[in-house]
Amino acid sequence: MPFHVLTGSFVHESNTFKKGETTLQDFRDAVLDEGQVAIDRFGDVNDELAGFLDAGREAGWRITHTVSAHANPGAPVSRAAFDHIAAIICDAAAEQRATLDGILLSLHGSMVPAFSEDGEGELLARLREVVGPDLPVAVTLDLHAMVTPAMVERAQILVSYKTYPHVDMRETGRHAGRLLDAAMRGAVRPATLRAHRPMLDEANAGRTDVPETAALYARARAHEAEPGILAVSVNAGFSEADITEMGPTVLVTHDLGAETRAREIAEALADTIWDQRGHVFNDFLTPAAAAAEARDFDAAKGPLVIADYADNPGAGAYGDATALLDALLKAGATGGAFAPMIDPAAAAELHRHKVGETVTLDLGGKRDPAFGGGPMRLTGEIVHLSDGTYTGDGPILGGITHSFGPTAVFRVQGIDILVVTLNEQMLDLQQVRAFGIEPARLRFLVVKSMQHFRAAFEPIAGRVIVCDTGALATPQAHLRPYIRVRRPVWPLDRTGFAPSR
Repeated sequence: MPFHVLTGSFVHESNTFKKGETTLQDFRDAVLDEGQVAIDRFGDVNDELAGFLDAGREAGWRITHTVSAHANPGAPVSRAAFDHIAAIICDAAAEQRATLDGILLSLHGSMVPAFSEDGEGELLARLREVVGPDLPVAVTLDLHAMVTPAMVERAQILVSYKTYPHVDMRETGRHAGRLLDAAMRGAVRPATLRAHRPMLDEANAGRTDVPETAALYARARAHEAEPGILAVSVNAGFSEADITEMGPTVLVTHDLGAETRAREIAEALADTIWDQRGHVFNDFLTPAAAAAEARDFDAAKGPLVIADYADNPGAGAYGDATALLDALLKAGATGGAFAPMIDPAAAAELHRHKVGETVTLDLGGKRDPAFGGGPMRLTGEIVHLSDGTYTGDGPILGGITHSFGPTAVFRVQGIDILVVTLNEQMLDLQQVRAFGIEPARLRFLVVKSMQHFRAAFEPIAGRVIVCDTGALATPQAHLRPYIRVRRPVWPLDRTGFAPSR
């Protein structure tokens, strides 16, 4: 009989400093697909589920897929949303329990529900109540996971991405699936151990285009070739989620008998993360400095791409900070684009008009003006209106269809502002091209993203710069009111640390 494997995906990166909650509707607005619908959507793209299916086809499994639930990074997940999606997975496990041989889940690792600091640990606890302590459970994680002791206690196998920008989702799913198959066959008896350091996150947030950080992942891959070492995961952490166990971790999933070597590997990698804690690669420009570069840039070899690092929706920022737009307009920078400005009210107002009309409205800065600036009263021309649908064609979103919701391109003083309804960060060129904005014709392009934008936008850029607008995901961590994280912690504290081990 083929092995019967239950699969599911429940992914959210929670910014605990963001106002409000992430609701069930937020998951429905992004992705909440069950069973075959989810397989049809993600079964042959760069997604962990596609990797699960690859492993299943190789091994001849019978797969029951429960749900693929993804909401864009944002405020903590509401109890109602968490309970609903967790129940889909747990109820299916209860229904199929008599024939199940293993469980394979795609999680994030930094989900914080409104009632708990550890969403993934809570989900795994509920699953263990259903299936007992021994059934093999494998989990994939984002590179920015904040892995808790509860998570490693409740899943024998954990495998994280090794790229940032994240381009190895399918590969990671396939890796976890193959390890689960080996465990079900009895070829390995896996367990995972964890090493942690008292930092908010790794110095470069896991950037794999930074040599020192990339070397961590190269070492992880090399260790995976050693006997008994099944997976080595270097998790950069997520500094926008304030929980007791936050910070970078190294996980080593190992076979029975390899625990001593696994511990050596984990601690050595964690020591390197600690030793490199002050080596920050980015040069964060002020809005005024970035605007001056945009105004004067020679785009003969491609546009100047400006990353609004601090207002990255992918880190749970609001995506409506106005500080950089204000600086660009004051500097007289023209011939550029700004994407996106997440402002549902402004998008709705623009959709009450027609292309070609001139409109005056308040744009951006409405969620929390203390982070990144308040609303701007602007007059401009509507040059494009859309339902916001696009299909990616780059290394992260290739073949995947998403929507910004009602979307407009609003031209103000020579800058095309992509005004959208739904929360998305910039990952793919089609997020501007689908709405009539062609980067090759621009002097500059602002993208609200920290790092993922590089996969698609860096190859077409004449130059890339990074701006700190003081928005919610600012690298100035001291501006966020941490109350839960265990102290001392780097970089909020500079003294008082015990030896690293």
